[in-house]
Amino acid sequence: MYRLARPFLFNVDAERAHGLGLRALELAYRTGVNPLVGRPPEPLPTHAFGLDFPNPVGLAAGLDKNGEHIDALLSLGFGFVEVGTVTPKAQRGNPKPRMFRLPEHQAVINRLGFNNAGVDALVRNVERARRPGGGLLGINIGKNKDTPNEIADGDYMYCLARVYPLADYITVNISSPNTAGLRELQEEQLLRRLIGTLREEQERLGAKHGKRVPMLVKIAPDLSDDDIHACARVLAELEVDGVVATNTTIARVPVEGARHAEEPGGLSGRPLMGQSTTVLRMMRTRLPEAIPLVGVGGILSGADAVTKLAAGASLVQLYTGLVYRGPDLVNECVEAIRRRKFAPSRGNMPPTA
Repeated sequence: MYRLARPFLFNVDAERAHGLGLRALELAYRTGVNPLVGRPPEPLPTHAFGLDFPNPVGLAAGLDKNGEHIDALLSLGFGFVEVGTVTPKAQRGNPKPRMFRLPEHQAVINRLGFNNAGVDALVRNVERARRPGGGLLGINIGKNKDTPNEIADGDYMYCLARVYPLADYITVNISSPNTAGLRELQEEQLLRRLIGTLREEQERLGAKHGKRVPMLVKIAPDLSDDDIHACARVLAELEVDGVVATNTTIARVPVEGARHAEEPGGLSGRPLMGQSTTVLRMMRTRLPEAIPLVGVGGILSGADAVTKLAAGASLVQLYTGLVYRGPDLVNECVEAIRRRKFAPSRGNMPPTA
């Protein structure tokens, strides 16, 4: 069914298509008739961050910034959905147009800029969600555009405290390229200060609410080797619960010459696959095994999801792949991971003639 809807969606502005797609999905879910969804994937239980996921394929942050469509999105078969990025105060984001498709590269460039209705609106939406099928909920938090980095920890702490009782896990977004100066928070000393402060707040909130909610950190794909090493050292020393690798890239080499290639913003989709997987692999070799990784960036097939796991991910997330492949991609990724997980070892393979 998505193959029939895609030409219509691709004939309108990318951001408008984004909104239309979410509204159509919500309507279909609420009426109990969802032509976009085929057979949901069979369970593939996966344990990470102290949590039990019904399957290891999730939705990346950015699609549902305000948590308005959690139940409808979980109905697509995701094992978990991450909403946000949310900021303390509502903000409009960057001027439009700010989202562009590059179909020949199966890619998207966006410079949305944390457009969202604010954390209080997200909390109200999350409180109404029923979360069918046992899928878990991640909430991605950020800072407001006009908050200087020197006091950014206040924004993150405010969001952390507001969403803590409702989230299964929380992701700290310091890697979007669309908020000026945000990626500077990945620099070693700023990172140590921010994440150290948030780890202390996480422990305080855990004692207050009687439960420990895992806190993950989302990093950029554009870090240098030295930056990756320093980032891994800080995150290991502070004992974060997990790392999401990666956000979108500011690199344009893979799409040079394409229409919209020079638009500012973060590039996602097929061209990001190699770069994000390299960063994922490097983080895996530098972090202790006790810190799981979520692999995201460029997944457009089940084989891509398996590649992320082979590089060290415990879970994977989709976003731009849904634009080009539709909801069938969820099932495809779950089944590809299942085949990998239960593939017979070479020692158990039957003899060949």
